[in-house]
Amino acid sequence: MATLAADATFEEPAREERFFGTLAIFMALVIVAGFLTNFLAGRSTFASPMRVHLHAVAFMGWVTLFVAQSWLATRGPMALHRKLGWLAAAWMALMVPAGLAVMLGVVRDGTAPFFFRPQEFLIANPLSMLAFVALTVAAIAMRKRTDWHARLHICGMTMIMGPGFGRLLPMPLLTPYAFEAAGLAAIVFLIVGIVRDVRKFGQVHPAWWIGLAAMAVLIVVPKVLAPTALGDRLYAAAVAGSPGASIDGMAFAPPPVDGARRPRHAGD
Repeated sequence: MATLAADATFEEPAREERFFGTLAIFMALVIVAGFLTNFLAGRSTFASPMRVHLHAVAFMGWVTLFVAQSWLATRGPMALHRKLGWLAAAWMALMVPAGLAVMLGVVRDGTAPFFFRPQEFLIANPLSMLAFVALTVAAIAMRKRTDWHARLHICGMTMIMGPGFGRLLPMPLLTPYAFEAAGLAAIVFLIVGIVRDVRKFGQVHPAWWIGLAAMAVLIVVPKVLAPTALGDRLYAAAVAGSPGASIDGMAFAPPPVDGARRPRHAGD
């Protein structure tokens, strides 16, 4: 009963709550700015494999749904919010294979970003997808508890904010901690939520601690697992029969001289 009473202090009329909608818009802007910056800088092109385009459609579609749902939750109509919620749930089934296909393709081609160790990249990306799905499914399951529902959605989105920040931060200068830097940058959204809760309610909602714990796992596990025998086996299985098989999964590639992303080989 004490727990229920504590949680109840976070309940607010959905239509009067604008904070989460505003936070969702800022998250979307980071992602759009990151990928737009990458394109304008010539680091990405429309002349990419089909899996990359499918990935873009899946993830930008999710960003659109995420912002729309946050807006509808505060301004209505709620009936449309609920219908789009089930569409968003189904949309995740498209995002996961699309994201994994791009990640696996990059590692197999030997074109993982040079500021990441391929073996860590291989483990971190599926883990971020798993954390995103777990937190988002939890948010959907708790849709009748609006305090949990809104915060868990923000936490879930935070798990996949790394690529957005990774395209805005000077990642080459942050090597060998580029992955950790992108993850820590994404935590800013959780910190904003925590500060706001403390100021408005005098305490931190438990959902934010869950989000911080998930991000800690996402940052630590790839670092710990990648250099082990299990990490070696996972990498070998993923790149078998591909150019990536000749690449040291625990080594950073040298920066490309002309900005191009090329396969590289152990000993290069």
